[in-house]
Amino acid sequence: MTGEHRKLSGPVMIAAGGTGGHLFPGQALAEELQRRGHSIVLVTDERVQRFDRLFPGADVFAVPAATFGGGGLVGFFRSIIKIVSGTTQSLDVLSRAKPSVVIGFGGYPTMPPMLAAIAKRVPTIVHEQNAVLGRVNKFVAPFVKAIASTFASPKYLKDRDRHKLVLTGNPVRDMVLAVADQPYEPVTQTGEIRLCVFGGSQGARVMSDIVPAAVAALPDAVRARLVVVQQCREEDMERVRDAYLHVGIKAELSAFFDNMPAEIAKAHLVIGRAGASTISELAVIGRPSVLVPLPHSLDQDQKANAEMLSRAGAAWMIEQGDFTPTALRQLLDELFDVPGLLSVAAAKAKAEGKPDAVKRLADLVERVSRGEDMKLIASGTDDDAYRGTESSVNGKGQDV
Repeated sequence: MTGEHRKLSGPVMIAAGGTGGHLFPGQALAEELQRRGHSIVLVTDERVQRFDRLFPGADVFAVPAATFGGGGLVGFFRSIIKIVSGTTQSLDVLSRAKPSVVIGFGGYPTMPPMLAAIAKRVPTIVHEQNAVLGRVNKFVAPFVKAIASTFASPKYLKDRDRHKLVLTGNPVRDMVLAVADQPYEPVTQTGEIRLCVFGGSQGARVMSDIVPAAVAALPDAVRARLVVVQQCREEDMERVRDAYLHVGIKAELSAFFDNMPAEIAKAHLVIGRAGASTISELAVIGRPSVLVPLPHSLDQDQKANAEMLSRAGAAWMIEQGDFTPTALRQLLDELFDVPGLLSVAAAKAKAEGKPDAVKRLADLVERVSRGEDMKLIASGTDDDAYRGTESSVNGKGQDV
């Protein structure tokens, strides 16, 4: 990796939006690049009001975007019109901001700015957080300069584009790195058992349906020691609170936690979805988890993510169809009865973490913006420690 952080010819434009899984790596990169003295431009979709606080100091622009998720022929043409409008507006943003490089983090909000950057021949990078190449990243892959990846061999990456793949890992935010050195506290015979439950950036109703019923069926002695921190949808809050109160379990509930990484760090066990940011944060912090991948997604990216961590011995995966109060209670019984299992899984999760991913991605952004050749970038280090195994959260492959 390069240690030089020379001033770039223009700002770095980050295209990110949609879910936290796309936004949080972009936020982490912005934090690192700003530390290096670079200016940031964020291009996202119309929900910009929700996102601008994550990118302090950045110039933030909202452009129209759309997915081809449904609506028949009429919906298809509406999406096309919106994407064309977003691309036109993105061209205007590019003309005004004059970025030295554009990096997209996948998801449909990144399509218009990436198309505009490619059309204007601005150096472009995409970052893929998941074990499966997302549809937008797959579409633009032939036209970008580099494909930064969390995994060594993301599904759907074509052989023609493989020479562009640079293994950086998935960047985590400063608030994750701030608790990354907090050691795991093993479960004791008499102390608290801290459970952290969340379902992604919007919360997940299935967690509200299953987890309270599962822990209510645990033995009295275990329930008396449980302390639950759970993210819930607003409409589920009252019934979840009542369910925990009814069986005497201490619970802190919220629709949004400002510092979820700190809650993860305090937990003995995490129950959640298997989005890319969740997987990376669990690994960097080093916490065992029960992962319930989001079902019915076209690419099954969360299942692929969860399988990576479960194969490493760092997590237990339960598909949503099998995620019942009985199944979860049986697993929790086993884990709390033999707490050494949690300690082992915590250590294995920690071994999978790559806390320097954000520095590697920032190095790549700087090198691409300076016009370095991809062959030079791909062979830029002999750091074997970053070349993991296929079961690793970050896999093996080319290094920055």
